[in-house]
Amino acid sequence: MTTVQFSEETYKKIKELIARYPEGKQKSALIPVLHVVQAEHEGWLDVPVMDHVAETLGILPVEVYEVASFYSMFNLNPVGKYVLEVCQTGPCMLRGSDKIMNHIKQKLNIKAGETTPDGLFTLKPAECLGACGYGPMMQLGKTYRENLTVEKVDELLEELKKLA
Repeated sequence: MTTVQFSEETYKKIKELIARYPEGKQKSALIPVLHVVQAEHEGWLDVPVMDHVAETLGILPVEVYEVASFYSMFNLNPVGKYVLEVCQTGPCMLRGSDKIMNHIKQKLNIKAGETTPDGLFTLKPAECLGACGYGPMMQLGKTYRENLTVEKVDELLEELKKLA
């Protein structure tokens, strides 16, 4: 039995998500449930949280771990307030995503997968984000930043620092 508890609102959302699927098929709600739970838990999923998701859905913990560890949209370690996910696949790479990634690493003094000491930024390489005609690009939360240049990245970082 885990000691993790979700908010009343999160339990309500989980119940609504489970209700979308036939009786006995609550595992089908796993991905949307993980999104809701990750949002409540500072943008990442630790083992006790995933165990409680398993308990709540009536599935094995390993079934949660395998999904959470497979999809890059789930974070298994703490992340910064802003997660910069830079596309690293062919079309974006051809348009300079490696230059963008290297610039962010130097500017923030972090490596891919790391978070700045102030907890503001996490840099993550991403697989195709489906905006190949607009590369290089990054996902920032629920928005895409496209046709990136070093100058645009610098402006974005300054804008985000001011919002923090």
